[in-house]
Amino acid sequence: MSERHLAVVVLAAGQGTRMKSSKPKVMHQIAGLSLLGHALSTASSLNAKHVVPVVRHQKETISEYIAEFYPHAVIAEQDDIPGTGRAVECGLAALPDDFDGAVIVTSGDVPLLDVATLESMLQAHIDGGFAATVLTTLLADPTGYGRIMRSNDGEFLQIVEHKDATPHQLEIDEVNAGVYVFDAKHLKSALTKVGTHNAQGEKYLTDAAAGLLQAGHKVQAVSVDDEWLVAGINDRVQLSEVAAELNARICRAWMMAGVTILDPYSTWIDVTVSIGEDTLILPGTHLKGMTTIGQAASIGPEVVMVDTTVGDGAHVVKSHILASQIGDRATVGPFAYLRPGTVLGKRSKIGTFVETKNAVIGEGSKVPHLSYVGDATIGVESNIGAGTIFANYDGVTKSHSTIGSQVRTGSHNVFVAPITIGDGAYTAAGTVVRRNVEPGDLGMNVAPQRNIADWVLSKRAGTDAATAAQAAKDSTAHKAGATDTGNPESNQ
Repeated sequence: MSERHLAVVVLAAGQGTRMKSSKPKVMHQIAGLSLLGHALSTASSLNAKHVVPVVRHQKETISEYIAEFYPHAVIAEQDDIPGTGRAVECGLAALPDDFDGAVIVTSGDVPLLDVATLESMLQAHIDGGFAATVLTTLLADPTGYGRIMRSNDGEFLQIVEHKDATPHQLEIDEVNAGVYVFDAKHLKSALTKVGTHNAQGEKYLTDAAAGLLQAGHKVQAVSVDDEWLVAGINDRVQLSEVAAELNARICRAWMMAGVTILDPYSTWIDVTVSIGEDTLILPGTHLKGMTTIGQAASIGPEVVMVDTTVGDGAHVVKSHILASQIGDRATVGPFAYLRPGTVLGKRSKIGTFVETKNAVIGEGSKVPHLSYVGDATIGVESNIGAGTIFANYDGVTKSHSTIGSQVRTGSHNVFVAPITIGDGAYTAAGTVVRRNVEPGDLGMNVAPQRNIADWVLSKRAGTDAATAAQAAKDSTAHKAGATDTGNPESNQ
């Protein structure tokens, strides 16, 4: 079917009270997208001419999300008349008056429904010349779902909602998946005849399918074997279950594509992540957002990585990384925190207990341990000593520091920005650098060390430290006395 003759209506008007949340149900996330985001992404991938999400509860919040991430969608608002039938009616009103193609109806709380299933359903609908096609599945526990009524020869008869079903009908395990394909003109006509005479006082979309059948039109119900594809989410337990299933499928897909994932059960990967062949993902790793990992990298264990690019052969262990770039064969961690704007060059190193932010670290340069590098540029093949702090904030403004190439900085340095350290320069241990250091110079401001004799004995008398000090002095004096008196045994 040409995209010009296809529309997708996504139902997102429900309140979702069972979620027990101030957030709209369809805005809860799994695998990096909101539930509605998954539904709209699938709808968009069908290349439909019209994608129409229908909103009502907290419509401002949902509409802002749609406008930002799916601006091609045309938002429809449901009025005070309740029910899926009324929601679809409002969605149809957003379509051009002359639209006469097929209308796919999906729900914003069914995130695993895929393009292949919808395309297959649509093709069966078109090939058979049906006015309506209903997607169904079989459930071991169909509680809460509408039951599919079929004739003795298996033909579709109607859908009975759970609250309206008789005890005999409740024994049926084939349920309505809440996904449909309709002919637009027939659907509009059928919805005008649907009332609210049911247990919930709602205008059911399911009654439109039964009405079309009673009017002499062809209606079919097609079943999908994989019940997870049509699993709806009504509470946080179901949210967790569907999230785990989707994550398992994502991990399996990456393993089949050449990625080693040692423990898929503790590894979480968003649908937006990309991973190269021969990369190793170790347990406890969370890859989120627009993260992209190259080939033959090693990530984990216990890494959280968001919106980050990782080069080929890089190694990251036990670290938290946000919106950063890690070059080929670079190493990070353990216990590193890379904040947004961090860029590591090839073969560079961020070591243990290092935090970075807006820091560009050149090829082969190292920040091995116990340091903070903020608002700084470091050249190639430089080494930053342990315990170094880039003091980038003076209480009013943040300033930048520049460290050249082939620089060696001492341990426990403080670089008070703005500062520039020239190529090939050194800084001494314990130096607070407030002025620029020219290329090849040594920067230092260490005061001569001063020892105050017997300070502990006089100021901390009676403490364990004083006792130990006195014992050490007595021992030293005894040895010195033995040597001075010429004791034969002491000279052996």
